[in-house]
Amino acid sequence: MTDGELLYAYAVARDAGPARDVPETVTGVADEPVREVCHAGFAALVGRVPAAEFEEGALRERLEDLAWLERVARGHQRVVDAAVSLFPCALPLRLATVYHDEDGLRRMLTAGREAFGTALDRLEGRVEWGVTVYAAPAPAEPAPPPKPSGPPSGRDYLRRRGAERRAAEADARREGRAAEAVHETLAALAEAVRLYPPQNSPLSGHPGRNLLNAAYLVPRERADDFTRTVAELTDQAPDGFRIRLTGPWAPYSFVTHDPCVPDAP
Repeated sequence: MTDGELLYAYAVARDAGPARDVPETVTGVADEPVREVCHAGFAALVGRVPAAEFEEGALRERLEDLAWLERVARGHQRVVDAAVSLFPCALPLRLATVYHDEDGLRRMLTAGREAFGTALDRLEGRVEWGVTVYAAPAPAEPAPPPKPSGPPSGRDYLRRRGAERRAAEADARREGRAAEAVHETLAALAEAVRLYPPQNSPLSGHPGRNLLNAAYLVPRERADDFTRTVAELTDQAPDGFRIRLTGPWAPYSFVTHDPCVPDAP
């Protein structure tokens, strides 16, 4: 490794014997080839990245660049997805985990041996599925034409606005109960669940109100049951009620131990 490079670590798995060849089509955050480094009973997928982008000072500035951050996040996810296909279980490391060299990486694997082992024991054979539920925004109703006798009185206006508010509240309660039923059905098929705050509609690109934003940890052998249940719930959903399934992913939401302390420059 040259002085102008750092070692970027993507994921950790158990060392299961002969090194695995990462497909050439899988490249990392800097479009670099990815390889396996084994130590202390674990295997880490790593790649060489330019220090000018990933050293501590430069990284603080780069994290303000949304275009750069999106590119790095996509590259990181690309390698983590490959790790999931290469190993029975892989633990994603946090974004921009870098080391000076392989010695720094090996020290991290040694220090994190117990935590990594515990997490892998708990998560092996399981994957994460993401489910979001949206209620479509209510269509705008045209204003009623004025009565022949003239404009509505203040009392008529307040009465109409009160009725609209009560109808909207009733719709919200009905949608909330429907989303809760979806969650309870899916949670029964999962070993663990993480509930996240509702997504911002403009940022997520999905119109409507986000009623459920959850991650489900599901054993691989139950994957067909889980996805089939999501499909059935989607078919049964009322008009304007959308269920979105993503995955399977590495169990990002359920990696509760992060023993990785980057050996940053």
